[in-house]
Amino acid sequence: MEKTLTITVSDGTFSAYVAKPKSGSGPIVVLLQEAFGVNAGIRYTAGEIAKEGFVTVCPDLYWRVAPGIELSDHIESETRQAFEIYDQLDIGKAVDDVYATVEVARPLSSTHKVGVMGFCLGGLLTTLMSARHPVDAAVSYYGGGTERYVDELGRVKGPLLMHLAGNDEYMAPAAQKKIQAALSGCPLVEIDTYPQRQHAFARHGGDHYNAADASLAKQRTVDFFREYLVT
Repeated sequence: MEKTLTITVSDGTFSAYVAKPKSGSGPIVVLLQEAFGVNAGIRYTAGEIAKEGFVTVCPDLYWRVAPGIELSDHIESETRQAFEIYDQLDIGKAVDDVYATVEVARPLSSTHKVGVMGFCLGGLLTTLMSARHPVDAAVSYYGGGTERYVDELGRVKGPLLMHLAGNDEYMAPAAQKKIQAALSGCPLVEIDTYPQRQHAFARHGGDHYNAADASLAKQRTVDFFREYLVT
């Protein structure tokens, strides 16, 4: 089941795509986009998470710059456009938008708990959300640029699961070590590394998609959310 949720913030209103499980209810997972908007790939992932029993909410984080835009990672001109929009994104406001989405969605949660997960851009925002705002559980997939915010990572207090790609072309080994060191004192943080994988290894239909490790990461994600959101 699908619907749209509307979120109002101080400078405007934006929408969020919602995928529901067959039961129609469950804990909430706020799913954050990659650089390409809330496109078919993100909606597919939302459907997969919904099948696991979670109401999945995908906010349009590009609403101030290019509302409703959906881009493809398989079309060169659209990939360029995605990164141009990404460069215009105010990261601080985007994190605040995620927090607003969490607060709007929370009353809809069957357990009153909300998790956040995201890929690349969404992975960065997920980690920052975990450091800046209360969140019941957070899962970050290869959050590009996370190493630029290491001064904030020690503030993570809630459960955070990170999936890192060992051969990530957007996150060098030195950057990954920097992130791991910054989070080493956070007892509720788990970091799983997939040694042979490149960036976006869990993007269904992507050039670097790896079915085995994507499936493993998904199962770890679902188990993590069930631990922290279901009861």
